[in-house]
Amino acid sequence: MVDNKSIFSVAMKVENGDASLSWSGAAGCMQVEDNYFIASVTKMYITVLVMKLIDEGKIRLEDKISEHLPGHFCDKIHVFKGVDYSGQLTIRHLITNTSGIPDYFFHKQENGRTVADELMEGKDEAWPLERTIGLIQGLKPKFKPGAKAAYSDSNYQLLGKIIEEVSGLSIPEIMKVYIFDPLGLKNTYIYQDTSDNMPAPFYYGSKKLWLPNYMASIGPEGGIVSTIDEVMVFLKAFFEGVFFPKEKIESLKEWKMIFPPPGLFQFGIGLEKLWIPWIVSPFKYPGEILGFWGQTGTFAFYNPKTDLYFCGATNQINGVGHRKATGLMIKTIKSTL
Repeated sequence: MVDNKSIFSVAMKVENGDASLSWSGAAGCMQVEDNYFIASVTKMYITVLVMKLIDEGKIRLEDKISEHLPGHFCDKIHVFKGVDYSGQLTIRHLITNTSGIPDYFFHKQENGRTVADELMEGKDEAWPLERTIGLIQGLKPKFKPGAKAAYSDSNYQLLGKIIEEVSGLSIPEIMKVYIFDPLGLKNTYIYQDTSDNMPAPFYYGSKKLWLPNYMASIGPEGGIVSTIDEVMVFLKAFFEGVFFPKEKIESLKEWKMIFPPPGLFQFGIGLEKLWIPWIVSPFKYPGEILGFWGQTGTFAFYNPKTDLYFCGATNQINGVGHRKATGLMIKTIKSTL
């Protein structure tokens, strides 16, 4: 993966259900034990928190977000074709990426620029929810709530605030109480200290990026730091019934293509599925590959057909890492069929 000169660091782990097969490897600027930003794989941890709060009767997927958020967080965040749909937004819309709320990260502003453009150029700024709300209030939503799916980090910033409001705990606190401590994760945490330089840096092309102010501000959408060993512990717990009955996984599979074909994944209720056309491998079709991508080429996926789990990081933002990781996962799965 690093030999093509487009990826400068990678660490990954492959394991089956009973751990009779377990392999870890790293190359480039990483070692297998290194900490790294798991980026949007964090959202899978948010899914666990939402499911746990539902089980405790504190929220429902159909709850209006305005029931759980202070008013200013819901004010005119979804005005589409002159109609204000802000009051109709539900927790389901957020966790399924069907809200239509603009993605503060990639949505073009009036000047033609995006927040991502600024960050990729090395302009390290914090983007807490309050700032995100201020931006998206002036942006055009993509569609009416529930009409289709479009990936938006704004959804998960709002989900994070809802979790804090209903639990009375901050995201770092509730992650520790509900996930990190029960699983015995000693090297997994929400990034908060901007002087913490332990996580491996990521790259945009050949440019190394270090964005501590930004990463410290986006806890619920992408702020977890972990290792491949500890992401593997979480991933297996997610699919093996530690947090909720395994049968509930089926209820998360309300798939919508997140991008028009040839999109790379489908989105359900806080869960992603790689979109693998049958024609790619008609004789050894891999079946479902379920989990989550991170923008920086991080990944955590499970293939039920072979009972194989994959997690790791390529630390590359421009998509090369995603393609390489997809190819490696599919090749590994096919080799066992």
